[in-house]
Amino acid sequence: MQKQFEHQWKTQQADGSTIFRTCAWSPPGDHPVGCGVELTVKDGKLIHVEGDESMPITQGRLCPRCLALKDYTYHPDRIIYPMKRDRADRGKADKWQRITWDEAYDLIEEKVKDIKAKYGAESIVVYGGTGREACMFYYPMAFSVLNTPNLCYSQSGWSCYGPRCSVADYILGAGYPEIDNAAFYPDRYDNPNYELPKYVVLWGKMPLWSNGDGFFGHSLIDMMKLGTKIICIDPRVTWLGARKGNITLQLKPQTDAALALGLLNVIINEDLYDHDFVQNWCFGFDELAERCNEYPPEVVEKYTWVPAEDIRYVARLIAQNRPMAIAWGLALDQSNNGVQAAHAVIALEAITGNIDVPGGLTVGDPSVRIGHWCTDSRAYLSDELWEKRIGVAKWPAFAATMASTMPDETLDQLESGNPYAIKMAWFNSSNLLSPTCSAQPQRWLKALQPMEFSVGQDLFMNPTIEALCDVFLPMSTFAEHDGIVIPYYMSNNIFTGCMAKALSTGDTRSDLEICWELGRRIVPEAWAKYNNVEEWLDEQLVPEYGFTFAEFKEKGVHFPGNVYKKYEKGMLRNDGEPGFNTVTGLVELFSTLYDAWLEDPLPYFEEPRYSQVSKPELAEEYPLMATSGARVSASFHSEHRQIPRLRALNPDPYVEINPVTAAKYGIKDGDWVQVYNMLGKGNWRAQLVQTIDERVVHCQHGWWFPEQDGNYPNLYGVFKSNFNQLVPHFEVGNLGFGAPFKGVMANIRKVDNQDSEL
Repeated sequence: MQKQFEHQWKTQQADGSTIFRTCAWSPPGDHPVGCGVELTVKDGKLIHVEGDESMPITQGRLCPRCLALKDYTYHPDRIIYPMKRDRADRGKADKWQRITWDEAYDLIEEKVKDIKAKYGAESIVVYGGTGREACMFYYPMAFSVLNTPNLCYSQSGWSCYGPRCSVADYILGAGYPEIDNAAFYPDRYDNPNYELPKYVVLWGKMPLWSNGDGFFGHSLIDMMKLGTKIICIDPRVTWLGARKGNITLQLKPQTDAALALGLLNVIINEDLYDHDFVQNWCFGFDELAERCNEYPPEVVEKYTWVPAEDIRYVARLIAQNRPMAIAWGLALDQSNNGVQAAHAVIALEAITGNIDVPGGLTVGDPSVRIGHWCTDSRAYLSDELWEKRIGVAKWPAFAATMASTMPDETLDQLESGNPYAIKMAWFNSSNLLSPTCSAQPQRWLKALQPMEFSVGQDLFMNPTIEALCDVFLPMSTFAEHDGIVIPYYMSNNIFTGCMAKALSTGDTRSDLEICWELGRRIVPEAWAKYNNVEEWLDEQLVPEYGFTFAEFKEKGVHFPGNVYKKYEKGMLRNDGEPGFNTVTGLVELFSTLYDAWLEDPLPYFEEPRYSQVSKPELAEEYPLMATSGARVSASFHSEHRQIPRLRALNPDPYVEINPVTAAKYGIKDGDWVQVYNMLGKGNWRAQLVQTIDERVVHCQHGWWFPEQDGNYPNLYGVFKSNFNQLVPHFEVGNLGFGAPFKGVMANIRKVDNQDSEL
């Protein structure tokens, strides 16, 4: 029986204040962890924030971003009313004027209908951001509000989460697999069905800061206290990897596939694999074994810089200590060899018998459909219109799992106008010019400037909206609206959290409210049946869980429970038969889908395309490997730069450099440094650390400067410390996924200040 936990949505205090218990998603930025939050509100104002100790997952722990919610909510630069400006005034920060929501909707409705009549619905593209609740709502914004097939996450190769989910679908036929941290159960680690992992491998992932996609990173601290050991695979030594008893394999950026194949080589050749699982539930083991013979540890050491003896040691640990779980992060997504790396990681989990077992990798239950509203909204598009989605005809693997445009093709089409012109852009919590998203962002800026009409929705002005938009729609924080938190964006529903509105600020709206209000005007058949947003929420909850949103507020968090080894019970396949929902019904170590797409059906290693090995003629000019994207607790991608308490934790964009490397370049700690290559350049402040290889530098991402001039062309300094200017456009893998955001050859030089030589 599941342990019950105390939850009271609203508690009146003697001083006239009210404590509201809710679950945080975003904005402000976060992944859908569903952190339990207690908000004290008095006279309609937020006066205090702290963690909700009754929330079984987060247990009262909050990151600085949630703790700074009051500063964020009442910041003087926050925009809390709709605004518009003339198209001719794009890029002029002082030309915005306040309007009402009805005026904004009237203008949008008029423009949308006019553009559709002239050019077709396909001429509109919705650009979505990451992490925020928008991840679940920019799909219906495109499909069932604006009625266009073109939804775009503009990151080259859609190199964030999409590759992981797609590879899991191809190889396992299941939702994204995640470390089992007992999050299915209110009583967590005490639940009798649970078993603690002996080892957890964090592969290109630091969950303490990222809390990626629904995994509460601090659960790893709980697990370590109970006895779990951590193995980190990363070009940087992180706090977790440096703890006593933990291990770090410090590899060359973008060589993850080689390392995974080397680990497989040892496990297979030393007969350390789970014979029963391989024989009964895997397809293509013999072919995989033959492929892995090409990757003995001594060869892999040359590719990865990881000593052969360390590869053997870690391979034996993860094979001989069950249960074991591997979490692979953004580092594998952001590589044109990332599909193969993820394939090899799933193979490691499979042949060691750690798929869908207690303490191993959890696998999403396909019968749980909460959150599927995002892709179900595609039903409001005709098949003819759906076939016009940008780029997917050329990329069938991408099209098979992603309900979006192919982003690299989208930029090419914006620039060329072929096969049809794009005339309208909608930016849904997307700051795509910042170094969190688009490779070669200045190309994106130039390509998007000719749009006939553009709309942005956010909480603060950002460089993208300032440069490109005609209408600004102000959004609410999680504390200011009702909603549902869904970890893993519907692909692995471990629990569901309730966002319960506690206060209002200005005249703001949630993603859902904007969809409902505007959708009733443009696509009434999708939205007019709901008299209010709560009715829409009820429609999601009642069929799935049997309770209304009003009842959900009193529950706070819902745990649907879990069944392990679903593949034995016919719970993964559409036909109800045992096995996995793949062509063969097995975990496909040899992929039949890849074979059909003319891709190598087995994982393989490809040298990074922008490295000293692949481009030896440039090795002397660009002797270092530059990487980016590691998280910090003070910000979420490009958010929070204007919040003083958070900015104080990370006041400048830093580049991590080994002291030995810095000495060669005459660089001291705190100096301004330019990182550059054949594609672009940017300036960061030097931070000398022993925890990075002498051949690697790491540049912080997401930086822009709200305190600087917002007018075009400066745009709050968005291009001054923008790592994505060093990343090539359209350098993706064979299936359309992955781009080298995590590893490009580069050089460094000391400069006088942030603006030097830009």
